[in-house]
Amino acid sequence: MVWGGRNLARYLGKHLRTAEPYGESWEVSDHPLHESRLATASFHGATLRNLMDQRRRDLLGPAAERFAVFPWLVKLLDASDWLSVQVHPDEDAVKKLLPGEGGKTEAWYILDASTDSRIYAGLKSGVGPAELRHALTDGSITECLHEFTPKPGDFIYLPAGTVHAVGGGVFFAEIQQTSDATFRLFDWHRRDIKGEPRKLHLEEAFASIHWDQGPVEPIAVAGDRQRLVACPYFEVEWIRAAAELSLGGLGRLQALIVTAGQGRFANGEFVMPGDVWILPAAMTSMLLHLEKPLAGLLCTLP
Repeated sequence: MVWGGRNLARYLGKHLRTAEPYGESWEVSDHPLHESRLATASFHGATLRNLMDQRRRDLLGPAAERFAVFPWLVKLLDASDWLSVQVHPDEDAVKKLLPGEGGKTEAWYILDASTDSRIYAGLKSGVGPAELRHALTDGSITECLHEFTPKPGDFIYLPAGTVHAVGGGVFFAEIQQTSDATFRLFDWHRRDIKGEPRKLHLEEAFASIHWDQGPVEPIAVAGDRQRLVACPYFEVEWIRAAAELSLGGLGRLQALIVTAGQGRFANGEFVMPGDVWILPAAMTSMLLHLEKPLAGLLCTLP
């Protein structure tokens, strides 16, 4: 990605095959652009698509009939430079504007940020279509958006239809609906790796914006357990444990995004920062023994 960097290697030891800036690591994906393969002993090498085709009920539980594709796309992102000012469509808008894709509500957890980092999220009071179009013509679009300096440990919930941007050195984890639908409003007058201006999608973006979506504020995680958001697509809880952690057995799909610590499951599987563990609905309770205190996000399918 033109806005990426090398922090996926620096923070998490990811192997970056070339010298280009890398923006995203798709950790859990059933999207056609990238199919994740299981790295654990059970079903090693099988794709998430294989599991959705053959074991959907075990994977998703009561929600199995609601989803043709795995409901979540989980990423790690390195916004060393600025992502475009953009918006993602909801389910209704995407059917008209980008058939075949899904709506895209997402949430971010900030792993690292610099003092120069910024997040723009949501429209300021009084900003409507006319004001935003005028700002695009004179380059003042950021004056229309709420902004803040993110800190490690911040959680940001971005419903579909929210205008947003991020950059200046932000490293974060993201859970979102399975979708790659993004409409760019403004891209900082830059060019892509091939030297071409990146395409904007102004009319699609304006048709996707929820004009009543005002400023979005970060939530600072604290304590050992904290419910962060509950929406129709995912519920996210902050968890922290020192010695052991019981996971699974809920009868619903869950995913654990590990942000710190390490440990082992009873079957010997090793857990470390940057891991994303899918916990199938059919999974019985399993104990995670911790070698270092663990922290992360526990995501549950409603």
